[in-house]
Amino acid sequence: MKRLEANIRGRVQGVSFRYYTQVEASRLELTGWVRNERDGSVSVVAEGTELDLELFLTFLKNGPRSAHVEQVSNSWSDAVMEFKDFSIRWA
Repeated sequence: MKRLEANIRGRVQGVSFRYYTQVEASRLELTGWVRNERDGSVSVVAEGTELDLELFLTFLKNGPRSAHVEQVSNSWSDAVMEFKDFSIRWA
């Protein structure tokens, strides 16, 4: 199991990015969270299989139809298994 931490920049707030991210993470059976940041970006922490996280990262690089993703920075590590589901967090 792996852990993906990502920060997404562009037009990613006010376009249901968090909602669709949660839907996609649930579809892939990932755990973790997504939240809006004060600087206008969106942060994500997700855990699951490497294959599912790669698919998830592809989603994050495109976002939902109403979003315009300009940049995704990410890092990988071993999962710490601290989450039970995938949730939307509030900053």
